[in-house]
Amino acid sequence: MTALKKSDFYFALPEELIAQDPLEDRSASRLLVLDKETGQTEHHVFKEIIDYLRPGDCLVLNNTKVLPARLMGVKEDTGAAIEVLLLKRKENDVWETLVKPGKKARPGAKLVFGDGSLRAEVLDVVEEGNRLIHFAYEGIFEEILDRLGEMPLPPYITHKLEDKNRYQTVYAKYEGSAAAPTAGLHFTEELLRKIADKGVETAYVTLHVGLGTFRPVKVDNLSEHHMHSEYYEVTAEAADQINRAKAAGGRIICVGTTSCRTVESAADCNGMVQPGCGNTEIFIYPGYQFKVLDGLITNFHLPESTLVMLVSAMAGREQVLAAYQEAIEKRYRFFSFGDCMFVK
Repeated sequence: MTALKKSDFYFALPEELIAQDPLEDRSASRLLVLDKETGQTEHHVFKEIIDYLRPGDCLVLNNTKVLPARLMGVKEDTGAAIEVLLLKRKENDVWETLVKPGKKARPGAKLVFGDGSLRAEVLDVVEEGNRLIHFAYEGIFEEILDRLGEMPLPPYITHKLEDKNRYQTVYAKYEGSAAAPTAGLHFTEELLRKIADKGVETAYVTLHVGLGTFRPVKVDNLSEHHMHSEYYEVTAEAADQINRAKAAGGRIICVGTTSCRTVESAADCNGMVQPGCGNTEIFIYPGYQFKVLDGLITNFHLPESTLVMLVSAMAGREQVLAAYQEAIEKRYRFFSFGDCMFVK
């Protein structure tokens, strides 16, 4: 087999198909159903996903919560505007961050946010130019962040988000993500109730999505690409639910590439999901043998991204790109606030 190249996953996407705003009704987005065996497609509305789920199936959802991690502040000495994006908590009040403009954030620089209730000092420059920053404040950091922080929307979304909750899933629980697990944005509490009433299990896992999810693949030969690291957690209850459903002949259907990467990272060589937590750098692209996954609910992804490569690992590159082409012709909405695809 010839080595896969990044350019093998290129497709031309008209800019006007990049969804800038979420729909009022989460479950009203469109749904393209792709049969991974035959390549056949069908077109539906997302709430009709229930017709494709069977009693005994297990839906795996990522219950991470997005931090309002974008802070707009000023340098204390000059008043120059500065933007800080929280990436990862290192210890208590020290965070690894992305700062713009970086040249103004040298070690020792002091920053002020909002009404001065949050202050910070740049401690160090680490890999990829990220900054370690120490924050000082009175009270509870999360509450201050909720007041001063904005949602870290992906770079291709230029509209301002009116309601912060629209970039959270309705089941978001554990704060720690720099981006939403966007396939989950289509579910409403009512739809989840109907799915449960049908006899479908729902298992919740946690993977804190890093901004690396938007980082372009820089190498042409995919075998040389190194994935960013993300923290995940699988409870004993979730592992048990998934393993029981699988053993009983149910399908494991992951909602989003993050849930998929979590269960595949947590599975042993026999395909049994093991409870535990850790960091995963799993890179799934064509040639990968899935250990757990049977079906995938996912949004439409960027050309040449690791996410479109993951979907191609499941349904075949040619079939996925053909389905994407069909979605473009039928004017589906793409990316975070866009429409959805079910690979069955």
